Amino acid sequence: MAPHISRATASAVVLLAFLIIASAAAPTPQSDVDLLEFPLNLEYLEAEFFLFGSLGHGLDVVAPHLAQGGPSPIGARLAHLDAFVRDVILQFGLQEVGHLRAIKSTVKGFPRPLLNLSSASFAEAVNSAFGQPLHPPFDPYANDINYLLASYLIPYVGLTGYVGANPHLQNSTSRELVAGLLGVESGQDAVIRALLYESRTLPVQPYGVSVGEFTNRISKLRNKLGNAGLKDEGLVVPKVQGAEGKVIGNILAGDKNSLAYGRTPEEILRIVYASGDERVPGGFFPKGASGRIATSYLQSST
Repeated sequence: MAPHISRATASAVVLLAFLIIASAAAPTPQSDVDLLEFPLNLEYLEAEFFLFGSLGHGLDVVAPHLAQGGPSPIGARLAHLDAFVRDVILQFGLQEVGHLRAIKSTVKGFPRPLLNLSSASFAEAVNSAFGQPLHPPFDPYANDINYLLASYLIPYVGLTGYVGANPHLQNSTSRELVAGLLGVESGQDAVIRALLYESRTLPVQPYGVSVGEFTNRISKLRNKLGNAGLKDEGLVVPKVQGAEGKVIGNILAGDKNSLAYGRTPEEILRIVYASGDERVPGGFFPKGASGRIATSYLQSST
C-alpha cells in the first residue's frame, strides 16, 4: 500500500519545488552582471599573456570568437621557456580560455579591450616597484624566472577580485561561477608562487636582486597603487606577518587567519592601470578596461 502523504507535506513539497524553479528562472541581477563582467578584463589579460608566452600566438588563433573582434594585444610574444615551464603556462592559457567561455555563457560580456603586454609595459611596472629604472630594462619574455616574475604580477590581482566580489553577489548561479573561477585562479597563483619560492634566494640576472626581493617589491607596489592597506605579500615576509607569526616563508599570501585578501574593482583598476587612480588608464590597459564598472570611471574623468 502506498504511504500516506498529508496535505501539509504535499503543499510544502510543491512550494519548495516552485521556489527552486523560480530561483533558477530568475534573471541575473544587474549588480551581479556588472561584477561578473568586470573580471573579463583580467581573464583576457591572463589568456593573452599565457597563450603568447607558451605558443607565440593568442586568442585570435586559439579561440577568435571569444575575442569578439577586439584589438590584438600590443607587444605580446613567445617567451624563452624550458619545456616544463612552457607546459605549465600553456595549461594556464587554455584554462583562461575556459574562464572566458564560462563567464560569457552567463553574461553577455564585451570584446577584448586593448592590452599592452609589451616588454616595455612590464619594465615600467618593475621600475616603479624598485623606484628607479633597471639596467638593462626588465624583459618578461627573456627566461623562465623573468616570465614567472611577470606572471606573479597578474593572476593574483584577479584572485583578490573574485574574493572581493563574492559577498556582493545575489544570485546562486553567480556565486557558483565565481567559486569555480576562484578555485582555479588560486591554483595558478599557488603554482607560480611555489616555482618562484624554490628560487627565492637566487639572484635575478643581471640585477643581483633575489627572486624573493623582486616579489616583495612587486607586492608593495600593488599595495601602494591599490591604496587600501595590506592586501599583497611577497614570498619572504617579517615573521610577525607569516602564518601564525611563526615563519618568514610565505608561499601563499593571506591575512592573520591565512584567509585570502579581497579587492574591489576600483582597487584592481588602480593597480592594472599602474596609475593608482581608477579614472586614469594606462599600464596594461592603455585605453582603459571595459564593462559598466570600468567605463563609469572613464566617463566620470572626461
